[in-house]
Amino acid sequence: MTTAYINRIATAVPRHDVHRPFVQFAEGMLPEGTVRNLFRRMARMSAIEHRYSFLQPISTDDSTWRDAENLYVTGNFPPTSRRMQAFENFAPLLAQCALDKLALTDEERRSVTHVIVTSCTGLYAPGLDFDIVKHLGLSTSVERTMIGFMGCYAAINALKSAHHIVRSEPQAKVLVLNLELCTLHLQETKDLEQMLSFLLFADGCAASLISAQPQGLGIDSFLAIQLPDTSHLITWRIREMGFDMQLSGQVPAEIRRTLKDSGSQVTRGKDPQAIDLWAVHPGGRSILDAVEQGLGLPGDALRYSRDILARYGNMSSATVMFVLQQVLEHAQARQQGCAMSFGPGVTAETMLFHAA
Repeated sequence: MTTAYINRIATAVPRHDVHRPFVQFAEGMLPEGTVRNLFRRMARMSAIEHRYSFLQPISTDDSTWRDAENLYVTGNFPPTSRRMQAFENFAPLLAQCALDKLALTDEERRSVTHVIVTSCTGLYAPGLDFDIVKHLGLSTSVERTMIGFMGCYAAINALKSAHHIVRSEPQAKVLVLNLELCTLHLQETKDLEQMLSFLLFADGCAASLISAQPQGLGIDSFLAIQLPDTSHLITWRIREMGFDMQLSGQVPAEIRRTLKDSGSQVTRGKDPQAIDLWAVHPGGRSILDAVEQGLGLPGDALRYSRDILARYGNMSSATVMFVLQQVLEHAQARQQGCAMSFGPGVTAETMLFHAA
């Protein structure tokens, strides 16, 4: 049976670091006193140092912040239509940056047979799939697939699709792009839990090449685990004023409980401590802590995930690919690995892999 390999991964983020400006901007939307003080404390404990956005933060005369696009004006946040226009304007630019870093040769461009795109933060048509074909000069007959609105675990599903394509067509070369502009969906709110979810998210893009060439990370198997009675804990709905996310603070505890009870399913019966390489989606510090505790992992097992969280925050579907890029750069031949992402359901999408 043919094995599909993630041959290489390239990543890109916008140039504007918005983490500190966002914290100050968000504080101004929350009521003074206990709520605002708790938000400040949680921001300090988030383990996030930088997050990047297509929006440029600008300091005003009264030492507050606004964005250069005037997208988020207190009392006048934008409707969905304006947010989608911003996605159409800025998403292709970020995609081009990641694709250029992937540095496909002329021969590789001619041999790309499939393009898969994931995004849950914006859409338009003709979309990013057409922009990729045009930017790289790919064949107009390339097969294109859009995976939308699956949230943070969409990248694992894209790799699953690429895996099936390569196994059925060993000569195929699949280009995968995971692009999210999460900062496009800030809501004007005084709800602390909702504001804490905005504290995590950022913009980012990953591009990868998957083929049967035995180079990089070999894909072994996939497994989806749905946590019972948790469908209400992560929701993502299109509203008049943007995409409305609900991310419950109960999620980490449910993940910890499920992994303690059925963690052996994730590793297909192997001792989790026998897995050399972990690429867990850093949905937040508490998510990583829950995985570490639920599986009984050593303290440094999730070092790549924690590093990406600190440097970039949560970029939804692109984030686990940033972690896999780190794994790919440091992996040694024949090491065994496990990737895992969480999203609506609540569902854990998992992938076992090995270093070629």
